[in-house]
Amino acid sequence: MRPLTDEETKIFFEKLSKYIGDNIRLLLERPDGSYCFRLHRDRIYYVSEKLMKTANNFRREDIVSAGTCFGKFTKSRKFRLQITALEYLAPYAKFKIWLKSSAEQQFLYGHHVMKSGLGRITENTSLYQGVIVYSMNDLPLGFGVAAKSATDCRHSDPMTIICFHQADIGEYIRHEDTLT
Repeated sequence: MRPLTDEETKIFFEKLSKYIGDNIRLLLERPDGSYCFRLHRDRIYYVSEKLMKTANNFRREDIVSAGTCFGKFTKSRKFRLQITALEYLAPYAKFKIWLKSSAEQQFLYGHHVMKSGLGRITENTSLYQGVIVYSMNDLPLGFGVAAKSATDCRHSDPMTIICFHQADIGEYIRHEDTLT
């Protein structure tokens, strides 16, 4: 495991800032200790400093993972967030979408969110803004990208896509063999 390069940090923080804005520093400076991001086999892990010091005692080849996987770099060096990062992103989310109970199952199967399934949306959500998707009971279901701004949603047709699906908690079952 190694620290991120400047280019990797820039790409990663740009992706995180789409979802949580300036709250990235709150992830690193927590009251229960300091945390860091480390790269291992093209995946970025969120690791406590204490665990990081322990992991340094092992060879890189022997480590499968350490901490929580936030996502991975593709071969074209773009970063993709994984669903395992949801529990850390959800408390700091700037923009949120709440789904009606009738639309939850469709989202959990990997479909986009339609206007007919939209319960609420955070004011001032802009076009292509990263959003955390919640159930009406405030349970985080996943994350996506807003296909319409909050003002455009009010005047949209019920079958219009409001949020593009990125990841959901149903992936734990659908892709259990590839998640780390």
